[in-house]
Amino acid sequence: MFERILVAIDPSATRKTALLMAGELARSANATVHVLHVVTSMVAGDTVVKLEEENQGEAILEEALATLRGLGVEAEGHLAHSLTNLVPSVISAAAEDFKADLLVVTPHHRAAVAAFFNPRVSDAVAHTNGIAVLLAPEATLPSQ
Repeated sequence: MFERILVAIDPSATRKTALLMAGELARSANATVHVLHVVTSMVAGDTVVKLEEENQGEAILEEALATLRGLGVEAEGHLAHSLTNLVPSVISAAAEDFKADLLVVTPHHRAAVAAFFNPRVSDAVAHTNGIAVLLAPEATLPSQ
């Protein structure tokens, strides 16, 4: 059913759950996986503040690819850079470029008021791409 899976990961521990889910799905469907990690910055006043260093982003991406390849899955990936409020657009563009038929993301829980002013990435991408979106749970899955 799925041939091209995009996994958008962040620095949180939940990324491991998303990777294992995508890896197991890809392995059973003989699908390829593309991993996207967005190194984020934010604007504070008139200053752009890095929320993550480049080398941290590269390490997260390499770890993700090693995890998937360790599961026997064909995987590639790339690092993108974005302001936090533009991350959904970056993910949507990557899904389109990769021609993904499934997007795996991790949800971030926010209070209702905070989510109203700054929607969760998972909510934003779920409503813009015409593809299936799988939200990985926060609990870690046992490896098989």
